[in-house]
Amino acid sequence: MKHRAGHVALVGRPNVGKSTLLNRLLGQKLAITSHKPQTTRHSILGINTLDDGQIVYIDTPGIHQRGDKAMNRYLNRTATSVLAGVDLVVMLVDSSNWTDEDEMVLQRVHRSKLPLMLVVNKIDTLKQREDLLPLLASLSEKTGIETVIPISARNGDNCDHLEDTILQALPEGDNFYAEDQITDRPERFFAAELIREQITRRYHKELPYSATVEIEEFDVQPHIYRISAIIWVERQNQKGILVGKGGQALKETATEARKELQKFFQNKVYLRLWVKVKKSWSADQASLSRLGYSD
Repeated sequence: MKHRAGHVALVGRPNVGKSTLLNRLLGQKLAITSHKPQTTRHSILGINTLDDGQIVYIDTPGIHQRGDKAMNRYLNRTATSVLAGVDLVVMLVDSSNWTDEDEMVLQRVHRSKLPLMLVVNKIDTLKQREDLLPLLASLSEKTGIETVIPISARNGDNCDHLEDTILQALPEGDNFYAEDQITDRPERFFAAELIREQITRRYHKELPYSATVEIEEFDVQPHIYRISAIIWVERQNQKGILVGKGGQALKETATEARKELQKFFQNKVYLRLWVKVKKSWSADQASLSRLGYSD
């Protein structure tokens, strides 16, 4: 059997399920998720080593039209830049509708001239299953993409078939990474992401895009991880929301974040959180770079 290996970009507009699919294909949580668009802010590399090959997935932020802040420009640059170094592009769309942002993603991918397959996610939400085949045919005609695969990243429907199809589309070659390696990101990065995930999920209406997390201390000891982090927000009233009366809201966030960190690191975690204000950090390129949002 031929051994294949290659890099695969997962692209699409916000909230089509790219991070959920990455986690499903890897069989473990690597990318944070929420129901709020633009939860993913960085490209995340996930390595899946199989018996007959290695697939290096790259999850990307959603390509979008909304907003012209420094953060929005950074997200779109990050998502587009990964196209320069992959063997295959997997474009995700939502089974419920095709939008102008989907069209924008499609045009950017077509310009890359890379091999492309279309994945129609969230088929479990279709009211009538008999609508699926006409939908796939319509999307293939609209996009000009021959390979169109329906899946549900949430419950795993058809994801094994998708992975087999991806692997067969990659070039023959040796593995890029060791068999037991699952990502190239450091543990410190995932600590910040898991804390931010709790903020996004708990305060998705109040401050989904105005908060970020900076790790100040990351001390790994044999039986405990000691982590200290600052949650940066843009306004004083946002700090009040996060801290809550008597600090209760922040304590609850820290408790839930610590549980997720312990699951991820498979170790006991001691976590300390502070909330600080940096006015309009998401609109300022220098602040973005200092907080880890750099090309």
